[in-house]
Amino acid sequence: MKPLFLLLLLLLLAIALVSADLRVGFYNSSCPQAESIVRAVVAENFRNDPSITAAFLRMHFHDCFVRGCDASILIKTTKKKPSERSAGPNLTVRGFEIIDEAKSRLEAACPSTVSCADVVTLATRDAVALAGGLNYAVPTGRRDGLVSNPDEVRLPGPQLPVPQALQFFTAKGLALEDMVALLGGHTVGVAHCTFFRDRLSDFQGTGAPDPTMDPSLRAKLIQTCGPTPKPLEKDPAAFLDQSTSFKFDAQYYKQIVANKGVLKIDQVLALDNSTARIVSGLASDGEGFQRKFADAMVKMGSIEVLVGSAGEIRKKCNAFNKSP
Repeated sequence: MKPLFLLLLLLLLAIALVSADLRVGFYNSSCPQAESIVRAVVAENFRNDPSITAAFLRMHFHDCFVRGCDASILIKTTKKKPSERSAGPNLTVRGFEIIDEAKSRLEAACPSTVSCADVVTLATRDAVALAGGLNYAVPTGRRDGLVSNPDEVRLPGPQLPVPQALQFFTAKGLALEDMVALLGGHTVGVAHCTFFRDRLSDFQGTGAPDPTMDPSLRAKLIQTCGPTPKPLEKDPAAFLDQSTSFKFDAQYYKQIVANKGVLKIDQVLALDNSTARIVSGLASDGEGFQRKFADAMVKMGSIEVLVGSAGEIRKKCNAFNKSP
């Protein structure tokens, strides 16, 4: 048997084994109320702050793209041990206290049963549904990781062109269509001015604004951001969907088709030859976007997961059961 064929066979077997361990209704016997507990906590918080949908989407993405979907992003940084939370891209990730609240209720109902990695996945799905997205089925059965290292946090930046951004996604087993669908989560997102300020007046050091940005959007963003940069903690933010900012719909795609993308990565999706057709299709098919987004989220939620006896089931999401 040729070595390459054997390697592919082993890879397919590994994927099959993971798929067998991740399944819809994993907690039906061990903790039947698990999903309803998470849903209730998310709903309570969503009523007061609908922006948690964007927060969970970002948290889930940042978790899965570093060491896989293992809740490593939830570990608190201490004086002795930094964690993923202290890495630059994660300094504005939020919603940790809601995950902690859901975990606390789960521990009261079913001690040491439901993983924090599954809580993040379920909470994200529930927040998307509350914002008007599909209430898609989520396979569960993940285990929590034992490592959280800020040096391992490498995520695609908002200034990347499509080919370079795609490399991050294909490295995780996701296709071009998955990337375009997942970026549709920006329909409920925001971005600090520091991540797009150059597009307003000094694009790529030219001394002029980005010519691909709609002038009316540019004028609005200049008013939002002000004339001078600010520290990140004081930096204003702008909605990435300027139309239906808290509704999970396909308006994001319609806006980037009209050159109203706030982040550079958003706008280039509508302009790049490899993605323009996909963007146009999603812009005109809201239901199609919802289905493709849900499918891509399930795929992303399966990245490098720990299953079986790997890792642990944390008692608290913000700390390992035993200090590593």
